[in-house]
Amino acid sequence: MLVAAAVCPLTPLVVLGMPDLRSACHTAIATLRDARPDALIVVGGAPATGAYDGDAAGSLRPWGPDLAAGRGEPVLPLSLTVARLLLGEHAPDSFQSVAWDAPGEDCAKLGARLAERAGRVALLVMADGSACLSPKAPGRYDEAAGPCNDRIAQAIDGGGPAPLAALDPEEADRLWVSGRAAFQVLAGAADGREFAGRLLMATAPYGVGYLVGTWTA
Repeated sequence: MLVAAAVCPLTPLVVLGMPDLRSACHTAIATLRDARPDALIVVGGAPATGAYDGDAAGSLRPWGPDLAAGRGEPVLPLSLTVARLLLGEHAPDSFQSVAWDAPGEDCAKLGARLAERAGRVALLVMADGSACLSPKAPGRYDEAAGPCNDRIAQAIDGGGPAPLAALDPEEADRLWVSGRAAFQVLAGAADGREFAGRLLMATAPYGVGYLVGTWTA
């Protein structure tokens, strides 16, 4: 059963710079540890859905910096690599990637399966909001991006899975919401339950919505 969740941005900037954002992520991760889960699972978007062991390695070398964590040959996609670097010496029990374009129903089922693991489950969800929030954003500026990003932020702060489950994949794709699938995995894991939510940080310095928050039972 899901007992706690944390949302952190998947951008490498969270480990390469932006100390305030990184500090908020560490606070969110500490909340997961305080929940004393039997299993900590990291979820993040990727080109394909797949599972990885908790000691799997990831590297930022393909994106420039020579930073790596974990054991063996780097196999983790970017979102899970950033999480591994944030976790430091505290490896999770497992990693789970979800395809960027996975249907909402598949995301919900995946989340439910993760939450059904024996005992108390905590999720670290690596997900960005819209990347169309300003004229200089990576995506094409869209007036709908701000309201969409706000809905996600409010869902995190309110601890309610319904708004995340209701994200429209086509709109999310148009607004470059790269975290859509991971958010919907979280919604599936919640199984309709409400949590005590806390939005620790919401910023968009490059026109990309970076959100940090927690859910606790």
